Amino acid sequence: MAGDPSELYTSAFGGFGKYGNYREHKGYAEEGPIEPAPDMPNSLFPTNAPLCRFFQQGYCSRGERCSYMHIAGHTIPVSNVTRPLPVTQQYLVGQQQVPYQMLQTPSFNQMMPGYTYPTGQHFNAPVGFAIGVPNPKMFPPPLNIAQPRTNHSATAPQRMKKTFSEEVQSRYAHVKFETLVGEIYSLCKDQHGCRYLQKRLEEGAENHRDIIFSETCSHLAELMTDSFGNYLCQKMIEVASDEQLMVIIDTVASEIINICLNMHGTRAVQKLIEHVRTPQQTRALVTALGQNPVALIKDLNGNHCIQKCLTRLSPESNNFIFNAVTKQCIDVATHRHGCCVLQRCLDHASESQKVQLVTEITYHALTLVQDPFANYVVQYILDLGDTRFTDALVRRFIGNVCLLSVQKFSSNVVEKCIRVADPETRRSLVDELLNKERLDKLLRDSYANYVVQTALDSADPIQKQKLIDCIKPLLPAIRHTPYGKRIQNKLSKEGIPTGTNGYTSVSPTPTNLPSQTAAYSGNDFPRSWNGSNY
Repeated sequence: MAGDPSELYTSAFGGFGKYGNYREHKGYAEEGPIEPAPDMPNSLFPTNAPLCRFFQQGYCSRGERCSYMHIAGHTIPVSNVTRPLPVTQQYLVGQQQVPYQMLQTPSFNQMMPGYTYPTGQHFNAPVGFAIGVPNPKMFPPPLNIAQPRTNHSATAPQRMKKTFSEEVQSRYAHVKFETLVGEIYSLCKDQHGCRYLQKRLEEGAENHRDIIFSETCSHLAELMTDSFGNYLCQKMIEVASDEQLMVIIDTVASEIINICLNMHGTRAVQKLIEHVRTPQQTRALVTALGQNPVALIKDLNGNHCIQKCLTRLSPESNNFIFNAVTKQCIDVATHRHGCCVLQRCLDHASESQKVQLVTEITYHALTLVQDPFANYVVQYILDLGDTRFTDALVRRFIGNVCLLSVQKFSSNVVEKCIRVADPETRRSLVDELLNKERLDKLLRDSYANYVVQTALDSADPIQKQKLIDCIKPLLPAIRHTPYGKRIQNKLSKEGIPTGTNGYTSVSPTPTNLPSQTAAYSGNDFPRSWNGSNY
């Protein structure tokens, strides 16, 4: 082959030369004519010059924040003997111009060993020759613009951290426990030191347990809320003697509410509740938790401690919980976490405690059914299927069926009441729907129409026929509404004719139902709401 080696290379690889046109490669945009940077003496760029090597190789992810110099058109010299010539090209990536600098080497064969041209002739670039841009179809460029560069500066600290972690673990692997006496507390908040102490407790040596307990006892409230120390506290509670467990309870009693509210502390307190064994320990723990049980019930972390008491302690020991939720029934039942705790109270209550709690819920039922959380508490009592509770609860809604039917949450309760009520109470509920003016509004409502459908399913034959007779005259006016179609389809499935023959469209007068958006607090309801039985 004849000709300049640089022309030969750029021709073969599609670079900028006599025989190459780089514009043909997709994914790159040319930024004007490319001119070589002026040759500069080595004295201006010594080997220790503060130039950014990532920028010289193509792209620096830090950009203007980089603490090293970004100078296009120059490369860091490979050696003190030979300085490669710079080759700089511009690429457009989105709206950002990225200088692309090819890696340079004294010999092409050292960069691509064993490569031969299609003609079979081996190519050796002269020393100090700056290699042009290779054809992407044959050799991908060192910097793949379409893929993010590996951030070696980010992975290096991770490798160092992992190495350091392994070194720390190995340091604790062969240490003797006796050499750590007097320094136990300093290890509790360290990840590996805490694990080391837990292993010593698991071994069951009482002398080790007593040493760890004596050095950490005064710091238990602090360690229970620590991300690592709480695990040591849990392990200590598991292996502690009765005397030590009593000391733990007495030590943290004054701070136990704050500990329960902490995301780490709640686990330690739950472990403590699981392992109390003597009546003295139980009384001390219940007294400490009884300082503010409602605050715990309404907290994301604290409510788990109360639920642990319900499942692990006796109903008599949990009297402090039932007394608190009875006094603040509405406050607890209308809370996101409180409504769940109230349902668990019903599960684990003694007979007297259940009667006490259900009686209070029944008294506030009209308020609770309209709440997005408390309505589930009312439904939970209805699902118990105990007629001692359900009959009295359902009767609280007589006189307010239409009002509750047009509300999102209470409409679900009304449906359930119609299903579970005894026949006499059910007739009283359905009777409130047998009013053409009210029924027209209920059939058009997105929630109340489901109540009407439930009434059609559950009413006795006489009441069902009365309800159908009230609905039929209203069908022509509502048959084209989404909710009217449901009622019509329901009647059609039961073989009831729904044609308009013999019926005329009725234009009902406005109803005098109370507003759905009216706000009520406690038991202060308008007299018209309460009905004769409230």
